[in-house]
Amino acid sequence: MAVHHQLPSLPTYNGLSASRIQSLYADIARQKHSNPTSYRANVAWWHTTLDAIVARGWQPQSNDKLILHADPGLPDALRYEGAGKPLCLGTVVTELASTHALIPHAQFLSATQSIYDPGWLPYRIASYVIAKPLWWALQQLNVVGTEDGGHESDAERWRRVKGDYVVVTLLERAADAVLAKQRSRAGASLADSLYSFDSFRAEFAHAALPDVVLSDSDLRVLVKYLERDRRAVITDKEVIKFIESSLEPPAVTAVDQGLLELKTAVSSMSAQVDSITAKIDACTEKAGAALRQKRKELALSYIRSRKQLETLLTQRLGSLEILQSTLLRVEAAADDIQILKTYESSTTTLRTILAHPALQRAAVEGTLEALASASADAREVDDAVRLGGEAARADAGLDIDEDELEAELAALVAEGEAERREREDVERVRREQEARESVSLRDVEQSERAQGSRQEAPVREALAEAA
Repeated sequence: MAVHHQLPSLPTYNGLSASRIQSLYADIARQKHSNPTSYRANVAWWHTTLDAIVARGWQPQSNDKLILHADPGLPDALRYEGAGKPLCLGTVVTELASTHALIPHAQFLSATQSIYDPGWLPYRIASYVIAKPLWWALQQLNVVGTEDGGHESDAERWRRVKGDYVVVTLLERAADAVLAKQRSRAGASLADSLYSFDSFRAEFAHAALPDVVLSDSDLRVLVKYLERDRRAVITDKEVIKFIESSLEPPAVTAVDQGLLELKTAVSSMSAQVDSITAKIDACTEKAGAALRQKRKELALSYIRSRKQLETLLTQRLGSLEILQSTLLRVEAAADDIQILKTYESSTTTLRTILAHPALQRAAVEGTLEALASASADAREVDDAVRLGGEAARADAGLDIDEDELEAELAALVAEGEAERREREDVERVRREQEARESVSLRDVEQSERAQGSRQEAPVREALAEAA
């Protein structure tokens, strides 16, 4: 499916009006000085959109997921109904390159300094030390950007920015995913931290970005970034080693190379065993099919092939067992080396600590004696203060007889109990009075109702007679 048919599915296009898309697709170069806020917003929108297009592998004629291929054909691939092709991509690529969001591919691979080094970008150095003629020459080589792109045509901008660029945000995202996966499986053995380029591809090409597979060009960029900028791996020719310990300066050793060769051999032998097993199964199926077709000679041919493959499988399984056993022994020996180095480092650290003057026997004994003496002095001072306080209270007449205190406390408790009983008696009398008054009120009401009934009886009788 063409890229322009997939654009409406991108989050950046959702909910945009036709007029907004037209403004995003227009030439925005002059906005940098006339309307910088709108210019920055438009560049940010295109940055997010280009990231999504590259990460999904939607670039025309490219399988790269971390590298943007900027050429005049890219705008044609991004045509949008009602807006046409974007006239601003040359300006956007220039701006993103100047802000370090895009880095020229060749420059990224050849650089020795980290991309996070403030002095890494050539134009930051050139802006201080070169004159205008040389600046213009560097502009033509796409080393530094133009000072004012508003007077350039779109074709002129494309001639200057055309090329391949590493997309830094996607690279960082892929590196995070690779390191997270490696951390989840690290620590089992030294061999788990060693990869050839092929095994690195097999392990991480599918895991770096969601639902896509990184190309070989992407993987070389990723390995370079992990080594130079993240300092998470070191490489030596085809050996890629994840750094898991800081006990010594990282390096690819002869042991690492030997382990990787064994690991590769085991992997290759396992693949051969799987292939031979599949061929045996195929011969069995074909022999059965030939027998069902009454083709005995053909069935015997497949059976002979299966027997030969079974013999070969037995040999390969024996070789695989030897290789795996050797790999385990080498890994164990390598781990023993690391353990002994840890012991050695720990011993050195402990001896360094024990060599401190404060931990010498005489110093320790002197410190403990001084501590005991200080504790004794503190107890003497405390006893003196306590005895002096008691004497002062006695002289001031502040000593109080404990029996008197107990008697006064008992009197206060008894007084409190008497007050509580008195309140309870008053409350009981009040409730009894209310009960009596309630009974009297009911008697009065009943008497009044009875008297009323007697007075109404003659009236009712007279009414009855009249009726």
